[in-house]
Amino acid sequence: MSKTRIQLDKKVPLKLTATERKLVLGDLMIMDQENEQAIRETPTGEPVMMTLGDLDVFIGYIAAEANHTEDKRLERKLDRIYDKVQGLLDKFTEVEDDVIPIEEGRKRQGKSMMGVVAGKLFQFKITLLDSKPAIWRRIQTRDCTLDKLHEHIQTAMGWTNSHLHQFEIEGERYGDLELLDCGEEAFDYFDSTVTKISEIVPNDGNQFHFVYEYDFGDCWRHEVLFEGCLRAEKGARYPVCLEGERSCPPEDVGGIVGYVGFIEAIIDPDHEEHDRLLEWAGRFDPEQFRAEKATKGMRRGLPDWRAM
Repeated sequence: MSKTRIQLDKKVPLKLTATERKLVLGDLMIMDQENEQAIRETPTGEPVMMTLGDLDVFIGYIAAEANHTEDKRLERKLDRIYDKVQGLLDKFTEVEDDVIPIEEGRKRQGKSMMGVVAGKLFQFKITLLDSKPAIWRRIQTRDCTLDKLHEHIQTAMGWTNSHLHQFEIEGERYGDLELLDCGEEAFDYFDSTVTKISEIVPNDGNQFHFVYEYDFGDCWRHEVLFEGCLRAEKGARYPVCLEGERSCPPEDVGGIVGYVGFIEAIIDPDHEEHDRLLEWAGRFDPEQFRAEKATKGMRRGLPDWRAM
């Protein structure tokens, strides 16, 4: 097995404006000491030399702040810093045939990794099962773990990662063993934090589908259709949401049945639950969807709950 060919101790220059330096040093109080020290010790106007490992940590703080702030102006400023850091990571962390050994959970018989090369993209269509009309997204991503694919689905669809999830693939279940914390039942799961997309999909690129389930109470089940592989465009950034239709249902609305009742209530001013549900959900348009907004969410990712 070959490991990821990324030099995490490699130093690269991060160019921050004076305003950006002031922002991250003044507002991002949870930033780790090493990154803060590197920024403070670098004269204004000069690029901050940071290792790829430190940048990876730093971008997590930026994403967490951007995801949680309600100040749209601050969010846009953080987005610009996020894009700078992500650009450096994309430039210097190309991966070649990386295989992460499985150390926890059951051992699995994965498909061959032969032919998996840097620059290959995996395209999926994610459809919320039983939604009529269909709620769906089409995304592209580089090879990553199923745990990261979970993040891409969450952010592309519009969920908030407030509940447990699992994948069902060819009769087997995959999940985050630490999150599931299901005792002996954990042995019934493969570890999604180390299982790669390239280990799951067919080597010949043929279409292949599996199920992603989110929120075991509301039971939001999605068909994840692997549509094939293609090569990344030079200079393009990934992941990306290419297209889709309709809004993601609100969290805790009661599953598909509850969502149907919710829509009926909010569009009917005379419905007895109309005012209450509008106050609960806020402004909600079931037909609204913007691929560029979904892409932004995918690139930000989810806050690292383990670091909180």
